[in-house]
Amino acid sequence: MEKFKCLIIEDEPLAAEILQDYIAQVPLLVCTGTCRDALYAMQVLQQETVDVIFLDIHLPGIKGLDFLRTLQHPPKVIITTAYREYALDGYELSVVDYLLKPIHFNRFISAVNKLKVNERSLLPPSTNSSLPTLPDAQHLLVTVNKKKIKIYLRDILFIESRKEYVHIALPGKTIITRLGLTEMETLLPGEKFLRIHRSFIIALDKLDAFSATAIDVNGQSLPVGRKYREQVQQVLKDKGRAV
Repeated sequence: MEKFKCLIIEDEPLAAEILQDYIAQVPLLVCTGTCRDALYAMQVLQQETVDVIFLDIHLPGIKGLDFLRTLQHPPKVIITTAYREYALDGYELSVVDYLLKPIHFNRFISAVNKLKVNERSLLPPSTNSSLPTLPDAQHLLVTVNKKKIKIYLRDILFIESRKEYVHIALPGKTIITRLGLTEMETLLPGEKFLRIHRSFIIALDKLDAFSATAIDVNGQSLPVGRKYREQVQQVLKDKGRAV
């Protein structure tokens, strides 16, 4: 069975790992590599045959869409980004689809199904029915001591930023991985998680108590940052928990 070669161009390690995990679950896709910037991607495209690019927009150096404009005969492109405002630019460049982070697996499959090869869907219905179906992204893959660790979203209590690392608090243990809190925020479903401080993200369903300046999660009192206070109060109000 011929597999379609995919290249991930993404500077966020965790986002790249999630795409690799999704690609591995689709029988007709294979990930040939990942690139953290467009210059490295240019070299790869000159040396290897690539059928599909998963392209982030905000890359170091040359931005994703500017990189795409430089390609005379680009492969099929699926945009992966946390920013809505470039969607029109992307479609003007004939991208296959425009995925907003955090990317859920079902949405990923929908984008893959838009790929056309010889006027046929890349994933025919018979293939689609054998794929796992998830209501949303149920886990993250993070790197700890060069190993990939699966963390289920339902287990996360809160996430704390400590310089170049984040501490992911789970029942009975803490996972430490080298990642920025903003990067982590883009990968979490907004309806389930909330940034309350420059150093903290909480799981909304793990909230025990709250005030205007602090939120209690699993027996720990976490501060609500001044710049986040209005947004936090609005989210809790919308959920029937007005401060």
